[in-house]
Amino acid sequence: MKLVMDRLVIRNANAEDARTLCKWWNDGAIMAHAGFPNGIGTTEQEVLNRILADNDSSRRLILEVDGISIGEMSYSTVKENTAGIGIKICDFEQQEKGYGTLYLSMLIRFLFEQMGYTTIILDTNVKNKRAQHVYEKLGFRQADVRMDSWRDQLGEPQSFIDYELTVDDFKKAAMI
Repeated sequence: MKLVMDRLVIRNANAEDARTLCKWWNDGAIMAHAGFPNGIGTTEQEVLNRILADNDSSRRLILEVDGISIGEMSYSTVKENTAGIGIKICDFEQQEKGYGTLYLSMLIRFLFEQMGYTTIILDTNVKNKRAQHVYEKLGFRQADVRMDSWRDQLGEPQSFIDYELTVDDFKKAAMI
């Protein structure tokens, strides 16, 4: 898959991306919002194995601006007609520029229109107000709040908001 909008590209991750993904996933500053302030401690080989296992129902994606990798997305089938997605803008200098909204819109359109999903779910840390704003602007609705659902690497309790988006909600948000 390759989705393009002006300077922005979403493409399938490939073997050459294993090093970059490994670096990002092992960076506690990047992964703290997901509950891994020390990074996830993976190897390039483990990342490569995950990339090689990708298929049409579960795929890791790379986000590029002007040909430079700035982050990642993923989607996977969680049940019939429902996809779970995730996004990280890993290059801190590229955050707060509106790219997240654009990338999410591109992926959501693809999943609804090309892949035939009818519902998309995701979650975010309750502390991640910026992500919550973006998700709600796109039409996602809060489905659940999981307070103190697990402890991060430092033993701190973490709480998450589960979001859900239907085709109709996305259309109402005027994104199609």
